[in-house]
Amino acid sequence: MSGRARLALCAAAATLMASCALLPLVSEPTWLLQLVPLVAVQAGVGAAARRVPLGRAPTVLAQALATLVLLTLVCARRQAIAGLVPGPEAFRHFAHLLQQGGDDIGRYAIPAPLTDGIKLMLIGGVLVIGLLVDTLAVTFRSAAPAGLPLLALYSVAAGLSEGGADWLWFLVAAAGYLMLLLAEGRDRFAQWGRVFGGAPRAPGGSGTGGALGPVRTGRRIGVLALGVALVVPLALPAMHGGLLDAARDRVGAGNGDGGTISAVNPLVSLRDNLNTDDDRQVLSLRTSDGDLSGLYLRIVSLDEFDGTTWKPAQRHVVGVPDRLPTPAGLGPDVRRGTVRTTVTAADTYAQDWLPMPYPPSEVKAGGRWRYEPVGMTLVGDHGQTTRGETYEVTSLDVEPTARQLAAAPQPPAALRAEYTKVPSALPEVVARTAREITAGSSSHYEEAVKLQDWFAVTGGFQYDTRVEVGRGPGAIANFLEKKQGFCVHFSFAMAAMARTLGIPARVAVGFAPGTPQADGTVAVSQRDAHAWPELYFEGVGWTRFEPTPTRGTTPSYTQSDTPGSSLPDEVLPSKGASSAPSAAASPGESCAFGPHGATPCDSPSAAVVAPDGRAGAQGWAWPLTALGALLVLAASLAPLLWRRRTRARRLGGHARTEQGAAAHTLAAWQELTDSAWDHGIVPDESLTPRKAAARIVRLGGLDPAAGAAVHRVADAVEQVLYAPRPRPAAGAAEDVRRVIEGLRAVAGAGTRLRALFLPRSSVRAWRAVAARWSALGARAAAVRPALRRPDGQRG
Repeated sequence: MSGRARLALCAAAATLMASCALLPLVSEPTWLLQLVPLVAVQAGVGAAARRVPLGRAPTVLAQALATLVLLTLVCARRQAIAGLVPGPEAFRHFAHLLQQGGDDIGRYAIPAPLTDGIKLMLIGGVLVIGLLVDTLAVTFRSAAPAGLPLLALYSVAAGLSEGGADWLWFLVAAAGYLMLLLAEGRDRFAQWGRVFGGAPRAPGGSGTGGALGPVRTGRRIGVLALGVALVVPLALPAMHGGLLDAARDRVGAGNGDGGTISAVNPLVSLRDNLNTDDDRQVLSLRTSDGDLSGLYLRIVSLDEFDGTTWKPAQRHVVGVPDRLPTPAGLGPDVRRGTVRTTVTAADTYAQDWLPMPYPPSEVKAGGRWRYEPVGMTLVGDHGQTTRGETYEVTSLDVEPTARQLAAAPQPPAALRAEYTKVPSALPEVVARTAREITAGSSSHYEEAVKLQDWFAVTGGFQYDTRVEVGRGPGAIANFLEKKQGFCVHFSFAMAAMARTLGIPARVAVGFAPGTPQADGTVAVSQRDAHAWPELYFEGVGWTRFEPTPTRGTTPSYTQSDTPGSSLPDEVLPSKGASSAPSAAASPGESCAFGPHGATPCDSPSAAVVAPDGRAGAQGWAWPLTALGALLVLAASLAPLLWRRRTRARRLGGHARTEQGAAAHTLAAWQELTDSAWDHGIVPDESLTPRKAAARIVRLGGLDPAAGAAVHRVADAVEQVLYAPRPRPAAGAAEDVRRVIEGLRAVAGAGTRLRALFLPRSSVRAWRAVAARWSALGARAAAVRPALRRPDGQRG
């Protein structure tokens, strides 16, 4: 086998080894078995084209056409001409599969099923990477840059996967790349003589050791490649949940025995999906509870607060137990009843979370569901949704008294620390307002009731679905000032204020009580979607409050029994509120302090509607944009950082010897001339230090003090260069800094900015890199004669 054919084989093998990192992303590995012959054919076409030879450009074109035919054969055979040649119908089918793949990526959790769309994206993507690797490593005979597409392939897989075997796939990919480098080295050195052959031995058997140079270089390249491959995935943003985990209700589940749930705020992408006049029914209920006022259907809890929005935390999920445990914090002395509810989801309602009354104690649901113990929620596994499902939920009707809530002891320290955490960016007005409203309260319960009543009754707030309250950390403060908002604004603000008071709080997303029907069922529509705060009281557990005016129902344990009092009678048990649920739909826009500001909220949250496949493709935009922005920022700041580091090194400390003082003086002069260069005075190497100093003073327009400093440094340099016994000169660094200040003082704003961010003297860094590269080339050229077979040597 020729060296070029061996290199092509190694390039194909390296591509396949790197593609193994994609295996954890899908549930079936059959795509990799199909990929092996396709990559082999792609490499074979390249080898045949180079053997003819066709030239570089025709070779790449031939491989690209072969790749297109292979994809057509695998994914669009029925739409192709004669089952092989892609035509207009085949290209339309490819576009359809790509769109389907984007939808599937956003819909399914890892590992996702191998749908036709995902299969095309996997096989097509690896074939494109294989074409790049073969082109760089074999056609252009440069294996080192071929590591970049391999690194991109591994980094994408590592950024999306959450498995514990990522290190194994890294080793496989790294081994493939090192094999490619070794094959290229063998191919190159084979042209000079025996591969890695030693030079003639000197008398006595001692060799020159020159042949070891390429070996050491290869080792260094390998170590550098491994280091880059380890560091780059760490810099990429981690993506959890679905394959791309777009800004919607996606979760990532495990294998049935354990795993994680990861999701983002389900309220941040509602405007396009839910701002509609079509108020469709999404659920139908039949319940044993005669009082529908408390029949809230809870989907998920948002328990992480970053100052801008609330979102679910990453949690472990397990198999659904036959009997769910008692909710955390619920004591035995709290009155409770049992409610059985049968829920039927519409065929148009596809939701990953299972809407249930809280707290559930038993769930009978078909399909693949997982249980998240902290939030007591059920999430679909491997694409399982609520679409058309009928399930039965047994839940507890917890009826605490006001006295029990007021007498609640402090919660556990771990729970309190997690659920009272607020970011430092939260405006101080939020905590200050909470303290003012709850002044004089004797318990956290009394503080919670005062907050609820302030939002819903006494604070002058208005329910308005079209108000703009801004974005970012100041959104809550803006809402408190304008006093206009909708469901999520009220729940987010109350939960945040409760946390500042030391009350554990989170936000629940789901449905408010629906509308009773003539046949005894309860209809829940899109506009019954709602958000409310849940506050934790030890002995009772997570307790619902309702701060949104005119929406939902106020909990009975917070209603006043005494005219003129905002607090309920703490002695009496809770009395049921009106059993008539709110018949008025929530007519406005949705409610979220999302990254794009206030979004519409009269409709249900994104957790309520079927997922929009377009969001999956958009999941790439944010991490890639952020990575690109970081790269651009790093590139733009590189000259500034390099100049600052160079200046600090030149003007820093030095050895207290004559040699150290001389080196420091020369470095200070170098910094002075470079600083002048940065401000537009190009150095003239033909001048003596004295004449160069006069030129800098004249062209720079320096004042007498700065001019004297330039001449002092020049005199010190002449002492070092020409005096038989140089006299050490102190204060060179201070003189240089004085000169720099003088140059800045007389320069214009544009010159100063360029000297700071685009210093002209930074070209020295590029010259240094070029010089080192030339030195490496010279060393490699010097090694070649040692590798060439000497005349007369027998093999």
